[in-house]
Amino acid sequence: QVRLLQSGGGSVQPGGSLRLSCSVSGHTSCDYDMAWYRQTPGQLRELSDFVSTIDRAGITSYAESEKGRFTISQDNARTTVYLQMNSLKPEDTAMYYCKLVLQGRCEGGNYWGQGTQVTVSS
Repeated sequence: QVRLLQSGGGSVQPGGSLRLSCSVSGHTSCDYDMAWYRQTPGQLRELSDFVSTIDRAGITSYAESEKGRFTISQDNARTTVYLQMNSLKPEDTAMYYCKLVLQGRCEGGNYWGQGTQVTVSS
């Protein structure tokens, strides 16, 4: 059973920075990507907005509004994935979730972290 445990987040003024972490425990025999999503009030978690993803090879992708401000990374063992968020804006305020997205023969399965609140306000 895979479990994701998030840390980081909090409140910051516009222009500030935060780093989110997501620790992966357990085991899967499937390939997977790690992703960050963010949920605003009224959204279902499963329909939350894509932020960024990173695959086994370290290839990353970002939502257009996050390019150049956010950086996703992972350690070599893929036990922790990070989201470095710089130049934060009030519209970045949301509940952020990490998500392990199974690939290949296991495609369609996923696991979610517990979520962490990010608030950007002056």
